[in-house]
Order: sequence, then C-alpha cells, then structure tokens
Amino acid sequence: MATDYDAPRKTEEELNEDSIEELKTRRNDKNSGKVDEDETEAAEAFELPGADLSHEELTVRVLPRQSDEFTCAGCFLVRHRSQIAEERKNGDAYCFDCAG
Repeated sequence: MATDYDAPRKTEEELNEDSIEELKTRRNDKNSGKVDEDETEAAEAFELPGADLSHEELTVRVLPRQSDEFTCAGCFLVRHRSQIAEERKNGDAYCFDCAG
C-alpha cells in the first residue's frame, strides 16, 4: 500500500474525535443542527426587489479622476495607471481584464 507523505497527519486527539462512538453521539444529539433565529427579525433586514426607496437619501463622495488614474476604454472603470495593459494609437487605454 502506498503512503502519501504529503497528506496532513492527524493528532491523537483528532483520531479519538473521529471514533465511531463519537460520531454516533453527534448524530443522536437533536439540538446540534438547530439555530436560534427569529424569522421575522431576519426578514426585516432584507430588501425586496422593486421596493420603494424614494424616501432614502444616498450620500456618496465622488472624487474626480486623479492624475495617476485612467479610464479603461473597455469596461469604463477608473483604474490606477499600473493596470494599463495596452494603449492604442487613438489614445484609448485598456486594463488587464479587457486587453486579454
């Protein structure tokens, strides 16, 4: 039988933990899989698609493109100059994701 020396070895504690008796007691434990969570409380945190958000105000500070950034001509995302993969003769610059 071949031995895989790269396989992680189990400690004595882990070997005892995986015993058949231990696994049987875990299976018989009725409360081990239950989660105490109030369904109505969990549902309040979710926003439904199409919900009316007209009364909400979004405040985001938008910065103009910096001197060390460019706008990719493929995905139109503003990226750092280190992400330029290709510059074309017409002045368009492409990021690594769009150039490949």
